Amino acid sequence: MEQGNKTRVSEFLLLGFSEDPELQPLIFGLFLSMYVVTVLGNLLIILASISDSHLHMPMYFFLSNLSFVDICFTSTSIPKMLLNIQTQSKAITYTGCITQMCFFMVFIELDNFLLTVMAYDRYVAICHPLHYTAIMNSQLCGLLVLVSWILSLLHALLESLMVLRLSFCTNLEIPHFFCELNQVVQLSCSDTFLNDVVMYIVSVLLGGGPIAGILYSYSKIVSSIRKISSIQGKYKAFSTCASHLSVVSLFYCTGVGVYLSSGVTHSSHSSAIASVLYTVVTPMLNPFIYSLRNKDVKRALRRLFGGKQ
Repeated sequence: MEQGNKTRVSEFLLLGFSEDPELQPLIFGLFLSMYVVTVLGNLLIILASISDSHLHMPMYFFLSNLSFVDICFTSTSIPKMLLNIQTQSKAITYTGCITQMCFFMVFIELDNFLLTVMAYDRYVAICHPLHYTAIMNSQLCGLLVLVSWILSLLHALLESLMVLRLSFCTNLEIPHFFCELNQVVQLSCSDTFLNDVVMYIVSVLLGGGPIAGILYSYSKIVSSIRKISSIQGKYKAFSTCASHLSVVSLFYCTGVGVYLSSGVTHSSHSSAIASVLYTVVTPMLNPFIYSLRNKDVKRALRRLFGGKQ
């Protein structure tokens, strides 16, 4: 490998969680189990939403899209990590790293946008129930998902192109279990000021915007629920968005917690461990949150497996 800023790298090394050989089988088994549960759980949500006509509603259309994205989200990082453990290799090609990073950004942004769209859906359902079917028609639902995909793809393409302009030195070790954008940029020998500026601006726009939208939607929802006179009516209104609120809290709290902890500890290894919360644990728990707290989903799953109503 040649020295200097113009080095053309062929591969990076993903250091993962631990170099202890005795821990590798445990890590492999743990992440394989979580990955299988994530894929099966989200796949069941998709099948239930498609097969049950009672779930052919905007809320479950968005939920099935979220489940599909969560499957793809975990599939961008976990299979490669499992393969590296199995083959006792830490290598990932330069092309593979950029590709993994790009798809990871696509799906994490899609999670972000879909949760915002689902908050808007709950806002319309609770604050404008008489006009819900007219407002949340199939054309608008499809458009919201399409726009989410376009924005996510454009963001990932922009960040990936910004990384492609960088050159790298001989230190190609990524202290993470996947090619995370910030970790890859930090390895560069080039001036990364422009990359940092773009990352911060995009984080504010594509992170702060959806969070503001969710907070606004729920502020209106809370205001509407407070105006309901009966306790039963308030409970019914709140129960329609309880699952979504739980998923939103889990996604954003774990995501923010990762970056706060990494900023405090300045430890890439700690950041990698904390990243498991929103990259693996959150997508795994989402199906359980929606199935356990939602009677319609539980009924659809019983129908799917031929159970009694």
